[in-house]
Amino acid sequence: MKGVLDVYLCRRLAGRLTQDEHGLTTFVYDAGWLAAPDAVPLSHSMPLRSEVFGRNECGAFFAGVLPESGKRSLIARNLGVSANNDYALLERIGGDCAGAITFIESGKPLPPEKGEYRLVRDAELEKFLLGLPVRPLMAGEAGVRLSLAGVQDKLAVRIMDGKVYLPLDGSPSSHILKPAIKEYPDVVQNEAFCMRLARAVGLNVANVEVGRAGEVDYLCVERYDRSVGPAGLLREHQEDFCQALNVSPDNKYQAEGGPSLKDCFSLLREASSSPVRDLQAMLDAVVFNCLIGNDDAHGKNFSLLYGRDATGRRTVSLAPLYDLISTAQYENLSKAMAMKLGGESDSQKLSQVHFAKFAEDVGLTKPIVRTRVAELASATAKAIDGVSKDLPGAKEIALAVSERSRMFSVRVIH
Repeated sequence: MKGVLDVYLCRRLAGRLTQDEHGLTTFVYDAGWLAAPDAVPLSHSMPLRSEVFGRNECGAFFAGVLPESGKRSLIARNLGVSANNDYALLERIGGDCAGAITFIESGKPLPPEKGEYRLVRDAELEKFLLGLPVRPLMAGEAGVRLSLAGVQDKLAVRIMDGKVYLPLDGSPSSHILKPAIKEYPDVVQNEAFCMRLARAVGLNVANVEVGRAGEVDYLCVERYDRSVGPAGLLREHQEDFCQALNVSPDNKYQAEGGPSLKDCFSLLREASSSPVRDLQAMLDAVVFNCLIGNDDAHGKNFSLLYGRDATGRRTVSLAPLYDLISTAQYENLSKAMAMKLGGESDSQKLSQVHFAKFAEDVGLTKPIVRTRVAELASATAKAIDGVSKDLPGAKEIALAVSERSRMFSVRVIH
C-alpha cells in the first residue's frame, strides 16, 4: 500500500517520504521549501533539488534516524511491522528524533510547539528503565513517538526543575537516559568518567550526570541538539557522519565499508564552516579515544551540527562528542578499532610510525599531530585523579584508563 509521510525540519515542511506499493521509498523536497531563501538540505548527502531522491540516495539518511540491530527488531515486533521497513518504523516512532527532523502522516498537523509531557515518578522511571531491554525506546507505549539511533538501551525524556517528564506525541526531549548494562559492569561510571575526562582536557562534549532510579543507575546526557525557546524546546538539526556520507548504519564500521578517518577529515574540510577549528577538534577526539581505549569510535559516533550565526547565516560544525567510553575494559568487546589509524586496527600496537602515516592520510602535518598527541597525553594523565575524585564509583575505571594512557605514551611518544 502506498503511503506518504510529511517530513518537517525545525517545524517547517521540508519534503515528503513516499513508500510505493512495492515497499520502495523515495524522497522529494517540497516546492515551498526549495523556494524559501533560508532553505537548507536535510543532509549533506541530499543537496537541495527538485528531482526525486531514490532509495540509494536517501535510504542511508532515513535509516540512520532509527535504532539498529536487535533493538530495531524488538521495536518492529512490538509494533507489528517489519524490521526492514524503515518507512513503517518512521511512521510509528518518528516524532522526536536526533536533530530537528519530524515525521508526520501526510496531511496531519504538527503537535503544538509547546509540547505535551507527563510527569514520571522515581518508581515508574525505574520500571521504564528496567523494561527497555524488551521494550526499546518504550515503543508502543501510549502517546510515545521517539526514535534514537544506536544499539544501546536509552530513553529520551524532558527534565524540568529536576523532575523527569515523558514526552508525548513527538514532543521534543531534552535529555537521554542510558541505564546500566548487566553484561558490562560499571558502564555508567565508565562513560561518565570518560566524558568528564574529555571535558577536563578541553574537548567539546555533551554534558553528563549520573542518576539513579530505585536500584537502577543511569547516565543522563543533555541533548546538544535542543535549546530553549519562548514557546518551549527548540530542535537543532544534526546528522551523524554515516548519514552525511550516505553510508548505511549496517555498514558503520570501516571494515564493512563504513567511513575511514580519511573520510571523516575530508567531510569536515568540505562541510564545516570553520574547518581549521573542527579538524583540530577531530584530531583531539581521535587521540583521546586512543588514550582511553575507545575502540568503538565509528562513523555514527561523530556528527555534524547545523545552526545559524548572529547574522542568520547557516553554520556547520563538528557536534559535541558523545559515547566516549573505554571499551577496552570489557573482554567480550572487539579489540579492533572501528576506524584504522595509519593502517593499524589494534590500538595497543599503535606507534609513532602509525601516527605519522595517519597524518599523511588525513592531510595534517606530522609535527602538528606529534605535538598534539604529546599534549593530550600529558593533560589526560594530569586530569585523571581530579575527575575520579568528583565521580563516586569511578576509581577502578580511572586506574585502568591511567595505565592505558601511560602505556600509550610509552609506545607513541617516548
